[in-house]
Amino acid sequence: MAVKSKKKQEAIKLVDRTQLYEVKEAVELVKKTATAKFDETIEAAFRLGVDPKKADQQIRGAMVLPHGTGKSQRVLVFAKGDKAKEAEAAGADFVGEQDLIAKINGGWFEFDVIVATPDMMAEVGKLGRVLGPKGLMPNPKTGTVTFDVTKAIQEIKAGKVEYRVDKQSNVHVPIGKASFSQEKLEENLVALIEQLVKVKPQASKGLYMKNAAIASTMGPGIKVDVSPFR
Repeated sequence: MAVKSKKKQEAIKLVDRTQLYEVKEAVELVKKTATAKFDETIEAAFRLGVDPKKADQQIRGAMVLPHGTGKSQRVLVFAKGDKAKEAEAAGADFVGEQDLIAKINGGWFEFDVIVATPDMMAEVGKLGRVLGPKGLMPNPKTGTVTFDVTKAIQEIKAGKVEYRVDKQSNVHVPIGKASFSQEKLEENLVALIEQLVKVKPQASKGLYMKNAAIASTMGPGIKVDVSPFR
């Protein structure tokens, strides 16, 4: 069994695992319990009342957090002609066609998000077996398959995050860094909760947002009271 550090033990003592904390209290605690020497990522996790096996209860999308995630995203764009030039002008880190497809097939993954124009998807689709398992495949639902490459790149650079329900009906999304101010983390968390409530499938019956929690990379989970948003 791994031995918890003194700092982690002290952080755990600050949190009552049986209590539901209001957003403000939860964020205060998550900042206090982020005691690592690096700037920890703060992540929110939700358990939803949906059956992901059913097509009409799938939840997947993207949103721009009010204050971003604190992480600089490297954007790769599959485009050609004028759209390739537009992507370069908009600040894409990598732009190309077959050259980039060949690099990825060769094991290169020095990027965080892929944007592709619709006319490139026939070729990009061939990368499904390598991009799919990593969650990197472009998708119209998240705005990463589009001819408006400028908007897509700008949103990603501004702090766009993707959310997707997993097989256990959970959603995990980063909402910032421990160095963020109390207000910025609160506003990011509230915006995310409101977005998930907004995309509730009509087929979902009973309690939709069952529970929620936030935690820093090395810190304990802190349960969040989401009843005001239901």
